[in-house]
Amino acid sequence: MKLASTAVSTSVAASVPITLTQCAKTFRGTRVLEPVDLHIEAGETLVLLGPSGCGKTTTLRMIAGLETPDAGGRIAFGDDDVTALPIEKRQVGMVFQSYALFPNLTVRGNIGYGLKIKRVPIETARQRIDELLDMMRLTAHADKPIDQLSGGQRQRVALARALAVQPRVLLLDEPLTALDARLRDALRSEMNTLLRELGITTVYVTHDQAEAMELGDRIVVMSAGRIEQIGSPRDIYYRPANRTVAQFVGTINRVAGERRDGMLTTTGGAVPLPPTHTHTHSDTHTHFAAQASSEHEIFFRPEDAFLADPAHAQLRGQVEASAFLGERTRLTISGAAPDALLVDVAGRVELARGTPVGISIVQDALIALS
Repeated sequence: MKLASTAVSTSVAASVPITLTQCAKTFRGTRVLEPVDLHIEAGETLVLLGPSGCGKTTTLRMIAGLETPDAGGRIAFGDDDVTALPIEKRQVGMVFQSYALFPNLTVRGNIGYGLKIKRVPIETARQRIDELLDMMRLTAHADKPIDQLSGGQRQRVALARALAVQPRVLLLDEPLTALDARLRDALRSEMNTLLRELGITTVYVTHDQAEAMELGDRIVVMSAGRIEQIGSPRDIYYRPANRTVAQFVGTINRVAGERRDGMLTTTGGAVPLPPTHTHTHSDTHTHFAAQASSEHEIFFRPEDAFLADPAHAQLRGQVEASAFLGERTRLTISGAAPDALLVDVAGRVELARGTPVGISIVQDALIALS
C-alpha cells in the first residue's frame, strides 16, 4: 500500500511558518484553552497530543480559521496576520476524523471539489487530480463512488482532496481514528513517508502516542487547556517536563523512599540518585529537574530496568504477574518499592508468580519530576 511520490512538489504551495501569540479560547464563559504561544517552522510536522478535552482540536481549529481566538490573540502565517481570515482564505488543507467525503461524488469528483469551487481551469484541474490519484495509488478507483472504497482508501481520498487546492498548511484532525488497528499502523507509516516528501507545514492532532512519536518532528503535549511540554519525540519520552507528561506518554514506574547519602532508600533496597541539575526546555521555557535529587521519589521506564542477582541488585522483590507480549515479557514486581514496578525483559524469559527477583536500573535513565 505504498503511496507514490511522483509529482509531489506540484501538489502543494510554498510552506510557511505559523505563529500563535497569546491565543486563548472561551466558549460561553468557560475558558477551554489558556493563552498559547506557539511557533511552527515552515515544512515541520507538529503533533498536538493529549487526552480528550485538552484543547488540541480547538488549537487546530483556530489555525484553520474555524474558530477565532479571544481578544488579544494573534495568528500569523509567515508575515501575514490571518487572525480574522476565514478558512477559505487561509490556503489550508484539512482532513477531518470523519473524512467528510461527498457520497454522491466519485473519487475523482471528491478530490477535485475544491478546485471546482475555486474555478480552476478544467485542464489544470484534471492534471492535478491525475497527479494526486497517482500519488495516493487511487488511479484504478478514480470513477468509483465513495461507498465502494475501503477505510484506508477513503482516508487517502480525503488527504488527496486536502492537497488538491495546493495549501500552504496541512491540518489533520485524528485522521486514522476510524480505522482498525492493523490498517492504522500501515497507513501511519505511509503518511510519515508522504509528509516528509511533501515538506508541507503540517499540524496533526491525535491522542495516540504511537502516531505522535512516528509522525512528529516535534510534539506538543497538552492537558486541561495548557501546553505541558514541547519537544522532539525523544525529549518528550526520555525527559518529560512533569508528571502529567510522564504519565501520559508511555508507561513509567515510581520509586518512593527516603534520601540518604546520595541514595534513595525504599522498601526493597536502595537506588543511587543521579547528580542534580536543572534543565530548561528551549521551547516551553519550563524549568524542571531532569535529574534532581531533591525529591524523595524517582521514575523510570519499564525497558530501562533489568533483572539481576538479588544478592547484588539495587532492589529486591517478587514476581506478581507476567504478561507475554511477543518480543518482550512485562513483569509486575511487588515488594521492590511501595508501588508495584513494571519491568520489560526478553520475550523468552519465563518466571512463575512469587519468584524472587533482583532489579537494577540504568543510571542514566532515572528521572526526577516536580
